[in-house]
Amino acid sequence: MGEVKRVLITGAGGFIGLACVAAALARGIEVVAVVRGSAPPPAQRLTLLRCDLSDPASVPDLSDALRGCDAAIHAAAHVGDDAEAARRDTLAATRHLLEAMPEAMPLVLVSSITVYDTDRAAPGSVIDESAPLFAEGAAPSGYANAKLAQEALARARGGPLWLMRLGAVWGAGRTWHALNGVDAGPLHLTLASEGELPLTNVTQVAQALVAAARSDPEGIRALNVIDDDRPTRSRCVRAHRAATGWPRLALPVPWRIWLTLTRAVSPLAPRLPGLLREPVLRARIMPLRWPNTALRAALGGQDAAGYEQMLKLSTRGAE
Repeated sequence: MGEVKRVLITGAGGFIGLACVAAALARGIEVVAVVRGSAPPPAQRLTLLRCDLSDPASVPDLSDALRGCDAAIHAAAHVGDDAEAARRDTLAATRHLLEAMPEAMPLVLVSSITVYDTDRAAPGSVIDESAPLFAEGAAPSGYANAKLAQEALARARGGPLWLMRLGAVWGAGRTWHALNGVDAGPLHLTLASEGELPLTNVTQVAQALVAAARSDPEGIRALNVIDDDRPTRSRCVRAHRAATGWPRLALPVPWRIWLTLTRAVSPLAPRLPGLLREPVLRARIMPLRWPNTALRAALGGQDAAGYEQMLKLSTRGAE
């Protein structure tokens, strides 16, 4: 593919989208920022398109905006488990974007590592791009099921397509995540293991997404977008306390003990919180390895700094 001079970015007012806009502009790429609510700050080479991607009426506006673009980064999606919101803001929005896109235009789809079938993985397994996916509709969360369906829509359109499966995205204002354990007031129960946390800093996510928009996937290609430095849960807790003062109290609980508890209460599972349901526990906590070898081989790049230093940079404005 030739030089990429202009990209369209959906969800450009969101956590990931804002970072993508900044990364693209920093590389001298013009940006068409598609937003429904909040928007990026005004900048040279930035064009704003306000529309609701879930509305079929958005298709003509998207088609016009895509003229002159060399690629699209699709970051707009519902980030929770609400099924109706996912049908509207993830699936309908994706269908309308695909309908508007020229057939040969590369698409960079923001997906998630939650699509991997952790029910079939054993503790200590390597989860790379060859790992099996959940069957559509069979994942333990509504969010994961929406991402599976979204990937299927994009695959049906065909290439060129990057399926960028992001780990737990963190950064300034969002330094904590749901992969560490259970919060009970001031006490954090760390479901400890030696497994890697599949974290990915939002600035490094944006660099990878923009690099993908500038590269040819040669068809359809999936990449796990995860940082080079992947801390254990215990290391994450220590670093986060040092940088932010929270959690004030942390009690490590071996994850297998929690797994035993989860199995003991399984008859009550439909009425229990997520981490007391085994499929959710396996997806979030089971010790696994998450290499980013394929990401680095395909797109290059590296972490700007180690986890502790990135955490300090992300919390500097809150001090």
